[in-house]
Amino acid sequence: MNVEELVRESLREQADHGAPLPGDFAERVLAARRRRTARTLAGTSLAAVTAVVVAVAVPVLDREGGDQGVRPASELRRGDVVAHPGQTPPRELIAVGGTALAAYSTSALVEQPGGDQIVTRTYRLLDQKTGTYREDDRWSWLDVAPGMRTAAVLERDLPARRVGLLDLLTGKVERWIELDRGVGGVAFSPDGGKLVATTYAKNPDLLDMDRPIHDGKRERPGPSAPSRTGYYVIDVASGDSGWNAVRTKEEAFGLSEINTREDFAFSEDGTLVYSGLTSAPHQRYYDFEGRERSTPAQEKHLRSYTEARLSPDGRLAAGEFAGGARTTASEILDPATGKRVAKVPGQQLLAWADAKRLIAWDIEPGTSEYRQRLVLVTIGSDKTVPLSGYRSAKEDSAGRWTPVFADR
Repeated sequence: MNVEELVRESLREQADHGAPLPGDFAERVLAARRRRTARTLAGTSLAAVTAVVVAVAVPVLDREGGDQGVRPASELRRGDVVAHPGQTPPRELIAVGGTALAAYSTSALVEQPGGDQIVTRTYRLLDQKTGTYREDDRWSWLDVAPGMRTAAVLERDLPARRVGLLDLLTGKVERWIELDRGVGGVAFSPDGGKLVATTYAKNPDLLDMDRPIHDGKRERPGPSAPSRTGYYVIDVASGDSGWNAVRTKEEAFGLSEINTREDFAFSEDGTLVYSGLTSAPHQRYYDFEGRERSTPAQEKHLRSYTEARLSPDGRLAAGEFAGGARTTASEILDPATGKRVAKVPGQQLLAWADAKRLIAWDIEPGTSEYRQRLVLVTIGSDKTVPLSGYRSAKEDSAGRWTPVFADR
């Protein structure tokens, strides 16, 4: 496969995640593709489809028998696998162990004056009363807090000057946190007590016709130059925040060390924030006052693009693609040494369900790497349990959806 073909396929992959491509995309695509190289899955033994569990709201009674309201759907059947392998996009709750699909998004390219485009997401959030996913087109970006009672939301026009705290039981914004600078992304800390809000000078989802790329068929808008300026750390309870400027460094030949959208997130213990880098060391950490800090020992071998990261007990780390020409697999690492300690089925590890099980993307045997479904994989087993139906392999299709997971 030549570089032009790789660029075309990677464009589809990047668009699926809703993020514009870096300006030096063609130069980096060969290296980036090693973790998601297309594989044909043959002879894989799939576990029998798990029984579908329909989550319904249950009234919670007090000791006198009074109705204290509706129990959130995400709390039901906590110990079970809640799967809907016939649904894509999902219509009803998907969950395993302590992790649930809290929301998901689909993306479309919205035309702008001068030929520019904006990658525009539409979210479906879990309705905690019914256990179903409901469209909420008010938001351009969101993250869901542990416990799945609250989502942090940004309005449609980015960068946004306020962050909303959306009550997932009522569907109403309970409070707005006003900010002096525009933000393009938000993420909760592991305990849900803080938010990190990444600031940008312009919309990080803008595709600029003045910086075109060729997708193998035609010229199309490319990513604008990175405009990230820094980050806020926000106390959720009080709304107090402090902003820190972060300078984006340039690499050789004027290339940027970050992608156009490169949001900050919290370290595993919640004491630092970090963002990904386009080359080694792949991520950089800061304290809450904007000072650069050393990478925590347990996170030195993590990669920002491997979404699952550390297991809940901190003893294992999700690694990269480790399959072959006819199989998919991903590696599990010792976070202290970076050495592989196990392999599990699956194309890409997305979230830990518990200390031994993970939610992953995997592909339909004999098809494109883009025809994926959510599966449950277990360390020490070569079996997979389907959790959702297959995503469409077609670019710009409503059948392409991106999950948002949260602790329940």
